[in-house]
Amino acid sequence: MRAFGRGNGRMHGGGNQGSRWRRPMEEQRGLYRARDGIFLGVCKGIARYFDFSPGIVRAIVIILFLVTGIWPVGLLYLIAAMVLKMEPIVPFGSPADQEFYNSYTNSRAGALERIKRKFENLDRRLRRMEDVVTSRDFEWERRMRNS
Repeated sequence: MRAFGRGNGRMHGGGNQGSRWRRPMEEQRGLYRARDGIFLGVCKGIARYFDFSPGIVRAIVIILFLVTGIWPVGLLYLIAAMVLKMEPIVPFGSPADQEFYNSYTNSRAGALERIKRKFENLDRRLRRMEDVVTSRDFEWERRMRNS
């Protein structure tokens, strides 16, 4: 029996219903805004992180919104929407993927510079391989092997 509705069951040994990620619990998971949330994805992101039903988190936020007044909860919700990163589109395949995603969301210019350096390095390696293959020595060695 689940304690909090339609979570993905990791706390109680159930299946993976309701979880879009379908990852083992030992993998790293972060607090992100959900891309498929109703309003900015804050409630659904918090629900996924703490393994609750998004409906319960939304109900708690609405009750707090009505009880405490509009500004305190509304302001905290907007701050959370600005601070939390959007969840990745595809689950991370490795820690390097997660590190790249975090670096990209923190500094897009830095991540683009890293990609540019990587492609420049690959371009240099490809040019060296082309130089070897198109050299006269390579042609002579190939003829000698085939003779």
